[in-house]
Amino acid sequence: MRAPPETVANARRLRRALSPPEARLWVRLRQRAPGVPIFRRQHPIGPYVLDFFCAAARLAIEIDGMSHDVENRPERDRRRDAWLEARGVTVMRVPAGDLMRSIDETADAIVRMAAALIG
Repeated sequence: MRAPPETVANARRLRRALSPPEARLWVRLRQRAPGVPIFRRQHPIGPYVLDFFCAAARLAIEIDGMSHDVENRPERDRRRDAWLEARGVTVMRVPAGDLMRSIDETADAIVRMAAALIG
């Protein structure tokens, strides 16, 4: 699915400014091995930039920090998830704190979910 030029530009900017939880997860997800799903970071899709995306599984991984619990963010996240799911993208939300506490378990769970969706 194509993204507008401004979304693509925003994705490029975000790739250079990963949050600490995103950077830790990217170290794990970018490793390429036979039979392991391939992930992209800060992937533009429609009007959104996904934290991580596995195209083969149509799986979006969103890392939720504290900002996702304030103001209108929960509602914005629900609208975004609904938009993605209407287009066949499964959304997996991961709390940033959980990721920082157990990077190995979290990364393994993400890879397992992508592999299961691929079939």
